[in-house]
Amino acid sequence: MKGRPIKISALLAFLVVRLLASPALASDPLPSWNDGTAKQSITAFVERVTREDSPDFVPAPERIAVFDNDGCLWAEQPIYFQASFIFDRIKALAPQHPEWQTQEPFAFVLKGDVKAALAGGEKALLEMAMATHAGMTTDEFERIVRHWLATAKHPTTGRHYTAMVYQPMLELLACLRANGFKTFIVSGGGIEFMRVFAERVYGVPPEQVIGSSIQTKYEVRDGQPVIVRLPELHFIDDKEGKPVGIQQHIGRRPLMAFGNSDGDFQMLEWTTAGKGPRFGLLVHHDDAVREWAYDRESHIGRLERGLDEGPRRGWTIVSMKGHWKSVFPSPTR
Repeated sequence: MKGRPIKISALLAFLVVRLLASPALASDPLPSWNDGTAKQSITAFVERVTREDSPDFVPAPERIAVFDNDGCLWAEQPIYFQASFIFDRIKALAPQHPEWQTQEPFAFVLKGDVKAALAGGEKALLEMAMATHAGMTTDEFERIVRHWLATAKHPTTGRHYTAMVYQPMLELLACLRANGFKTFIVSGGGIEFMRVFAERVYGVPPEQVIGSSIQTKYEVRDGQPVIVRLPELHFIDDKEGKPVGIQQHIGRRPLMAFGNSDGDFQMLEWTTAGKGPRFGLLVHHDDAVREWAYDRESHIGRLERGLDEGPRRGWTIVSMKGHWKSVFPSPTR
């Protein structure tokens, strides 16, 4: 009888050590996720690759997780948020460019015809981005983006754009980092645009942001060294470009990949084709009440191939309507 308390104490101590060693097990790391297959697939995979006695244990340096931004970490409707920034810049710069009054697609923006302005697709958006994002230093561009994020509001919700992030994904980012993962953003959005807010909003530092970019050059202006943005395309980080960007910036194949559209397909395909345990997840926007419902026919964030092929590739498809208790953080954020 005297030995029993010692055995119980030893058992409790062992359990405490195990819980502390596995943050994902210590408490619910994903409180905004409903219990179900999506949440279970995430937590089971994390435990599987981080438990040292697991046959699928992966050392911390190899625990790389990549996330798309638009539609995966924050909303993307009715237009990409950086497109709203570009349109606001066109309006602000219009007095310096009288030719824009008749030159498309700039004229459409100035007339308030967003649909027509975007009808030219990626080419038109890139043209507008070049015209409004180039010619300045990287420091000047950062200041402009910071001011816009602090003042601009989403046209539907009235929230600041950085409040249109997904609470369940913020929890997922934190959960992975607590378990030794390094989290990266891999997005078609502008790399310098996202770097302004990624660390404050997502906890992802600038060096872990991969995105589309324009050419830059080094200059000395007024005796000060600066990096100047040029009106020339450098890299588009979308579709087939995402695995290329990952290899160039990270040099390791990710262990986990998260997206929401067919623009992320190749990133998930390349990630899950690696040896050993791999994980792919797509967020399906099917909640017309709390957010927007769109997939196959959407002009933004189209998800068709991922819905058709994802399940048989073993990817987790997250129903925003069914798997998330809440979508956005509380308004006080």
